[in-house]
Amino acid sequence: MKPRFFPLLMATALLALAGCANTQETAPESRPASAPPAPAEFPPDPFPSTYEPLPAQPTLIEHATIFTGTGEKIEDGSILLVDRKIAAIGHDLDVPEGAVVIDAGGKFVTPGIIDVHSHLGVYPSPSIEATANGNEMTNPNTAQVRSENSVWPQDPGFNFARAGGVTTLAILPGSGNLIGGRTVVLKNVPAKTVQAMKYPGAPYGLKMACGENPMRVYGSRGQFPSTLMGNVAGYRQAFADALAYHRKWQAWEAKVASQGREKAGPPPARDLKLETLAEVLTGRIQVQWHCYRSDEMKTALDIADEFGFKIAAFHHAVEAYQIPKLLAKTDTCAAMWADWWGFKLEAWDAIRANIAMVDAAGACATIHSDSANGIQRLNQEVAKAWAAGRHAGLDISKAHAVMWMTLNPAKVLGLADEIGSLEPGKHADVVIWSGDPFSVYTKAEKVFIDGALVYDRDNPRYQPVSDFMLGSFIPQPSSGRGDSQ
Repeated sequence: MKPRFFPLLMATALLALAGCANTQETAPESRPASAPPAPAEFPPDPFPSTYEPLPAQPTLIEHATIFTGTGEKIEDGSILLVDRKIAAIGHDLDVPEGAVVIDAGGKFVTPGIIDVHSHLGVYPSPSIEATANGNEMTNPNTAQVRSENSVWPQDPGFNFARAGGVTTLAILPGSGNLIGGRTVVLKNVPAKTVQAMKYPGAPYGLKMACGENPMRVYGSRGQFPSTLMGNVAGYRQAFADALAYHRKWQAWEAKVASQGREKAGPPPARDLKLETLAEVLTGRIQVQWHCYRSDEMKTALDIADEFGFKIAAFHHAVEAYQIPKLLAKTDTCAAMWADWWGFKLEAWDAIRANIAMVDAAGACATIHSDSANGIQRLNQEVAKAWAAGRHAGLDISKAHAVMWMTLNPAKVLGLADEIGSLEPGKHADVVIWSGDPFSVYTKAEKVFIDGALVYDRDNPRYQPVSDFMLGSFIPQPSSGRGDSQ
């Protein structure tokens, strides 16, 4: 028997996909032109990546069922990993001399999973007050802070995520503030420093939050903001100040260009908060916006239009199914859960087919975890979202749904040209699964990052254990708490 919500779900799906007249679906014809480049005086990165791929041999995986991450499925296919990249994919591939050959025996292969919303390292295990470093809730705007400066790379959660097939993840500050700080993209490799995990050249993100969280945190203290209108005023003032700061630096650099450094005088005083926001205005930092309600997403898009920046993705986005065509038109992704909602009022109006409906309308839909537990089984979360979409009458193949955990998340992070799909020239981030990745019985058997084996379920040396797991004597590999509440 169909669930009681099925007729309502079908009606909602047809309404959204029909694109009927809706003021929330109305988008401007074009966005304002982006601001000029950031002043040259802004340092590009004070914490440069020291990531070095682990040693890797040429590797051929053959006789596999391959989901490429582009919507294609290859039966009895092969994939060749050489020099940290995908060298070839298809059938009857040439095997380089000395290559490791893995007979998959019909098992499934996908790109490495990408989680665009994680708090591993900033809320590590053990979860105690001394390790809770994800929310600088001392001012509604803390754009000057960086999540990477709170990441503890020895968080055992990274090992568990790797065992779940996660090869790349973005670490975000929490959502207690209107503007929480910079996000960082990590390669999920064992390391002693965060710089050794940091994805070289990946764009920074800026974590922002709408809705109840900042209202509750600061309103409960009798501070600004305490209402939704206070939230919006806070965002707008922050970017107005950033725009003035950016123009001040541009004026000084114009003086340097025309009069020389000595006559131009000293540069403006640096303000790390405004510097981060100015780099959002120039497109060097991508906005990742925690937002549940469709009306608040529309308001956020209006703010982005006002100041000329782009929102890479709305995170959580439980009402994204109400405005999918607006998301598609503005090229804004939605990073969603499969079935996590109802824990507060703004997260109430949700449906299980959310991801599938956003995707069906032509928008960029992705899964995300926001959880140290959920990150371990994102393939199962995608399977639930796929099943809900099928149940709602949407014709979605598994090969297509794989994109929700691979290529679309790569787009959210600005890295779709490098990771997220199994195509020649891309990073060799690959997972061999024990069976169909849409089955709850399937586990990641082998995980490769840049062509190097970083997890092997059959080898105890790679098992995700830590000093915090009492009674465990298996050694580590050689080389959460979420924000939704």
